[in-house]
Amino acid sequence: MTTPLPRGRLDHLEQDIVAALQDGVVDDAGYRELLQRLWERTGDLVARLESVTDLSEAAAGIQRPSRNLLARYARQINILERMIRISDRNQSDLKRLNQALVEASTHDQLTGLTNRRFMTDRCRQEDRRIERHGGSYALLLLDADHFKRINDNHGHDIGDLALIQLGQAFRSSLRQEDLCARWGGEEFLALLIEASLDAAMVVAARTLEASRAIAIQLGGIQVRVTASIGIAAHVSGETYADTLKRADDALYEAKHEGRDRYVIARG
Repeated sequence: MTTPLPRGRLDHLEQDIVAALQDGVVDDAGYRELLQRLWERTGDLVARLESVTDLSEAAAGIQRPSRNLLARYARQINILERMIRISDRNQSDLKRLNQALVEASTHDQLTGLTNRRFMTDRCRQEDRRIERHGGSYALLLLDADHFKRINDNHGHDIGDLALIQLGQAFRSSLRQEDLCARWGGEEFLALLIEASLDAAMVVAARTLEASRAIAIQLGGIQVRVTASIGIAAHVSGETYADTLKRADDALYEAKHEGRDRYVIARG
């Protein structure tokens, strides 16, 4: 428990510091401003103490002012130490807040998967890696089947639950080194690093099987969820956008052919 700060006759700076320590509502900029003012005050006080101690301790009328100044200096140091501790706590809070902001900027709030922004950056990194060192990757673009019908017939809460479970089914079907993101709406995108078409087809088949197992209970009925997937393997000279366009074309074919299936893009 924090020891109450001495009040007595406090000047404006001390009053501001006491208020900050007691209510704890000053933001980071406010703490920095208080610390700056306190640092300047302390420097001035040190200079005054040095002048006093240069005088003879035996001089009449000097000892009492010196003791007063020393006591005041000790109090300023105590306040400064308290401010530093609060600043440390504040920095820790800011670090946690920054981590939360990073998480929010790179992950989808509904499904918990990474978002389009994060996945776009990773795909660009893969393009640069392949340009320098060679290699390949595959993209799987997944879309929930008849998602509008689920929303219209059962409500958006069930639709959200369907997206959450479909995202989990997709992610759990990937290899450890692969990445999965909510690409937008009811679409999800997976980046399979150094994956052949055969490996991509295995992942797609696992994903379709997992999606067919989704059964959301709603009263006395079950809401089933299936998905369609377009697969495209990166080829030399392409950017990720080119590969993604071919995966999107393959996804369209999967929808046209009856859904609940995957189609491999033409090279």
